[in-house]
Amino acid sequence: MRQTLLAAAAAFVIGGIATGAALSQAQPAPPPAQQMDEMPPHPGMMGWAHHRHDRMRDRAFNPRDFALIYRQEDRNLAPDDVQKIAEAFLLWHGNHSWKVSNVAATAGGPIGFSMTTPEGSVVAKFTMDPHTGRIQRVG
Repeated sequence: MRQTLLAAAAAFVIGGIATGAALSQAQPAPPPAQQMDEMPPHPGMMGWAHHRHDRMRDRAFNPRDFALIYRQEDRNLAPDDVQKIAEAFLLWHGNHSWKVSNVAATAGGPIGFSMTTPEGSVVAKFTMDPHTGRIQRVG
């Protein structure tokens, strides 16, 4: 019985050595190191989230620049404020020709205004909630 166990153990060890040698010879060599100019095909553990920070730096407006200014619960916007906001929106997007007109408070509370061409034709009509600043297109 002892000789049988010893023979089985020896066969197991010899077989393991032979298998290990065969596997080490059968594996292909690792690919040579390459310099990649493109993004890797898989984002990995972190994903491409770190690229968001690069885009934030390239934006014209970074919310962190105005960290001391915070939103009020009630903005208490007057028609003059709404006109300034709408004009600033046009300028922000590089539109120097359109104008903001017909700025007036409506009966329901929102303040209405129109965006017009230099000739005076209405392009679109909007309302802005004086408490939240939410803009809705109405025409």
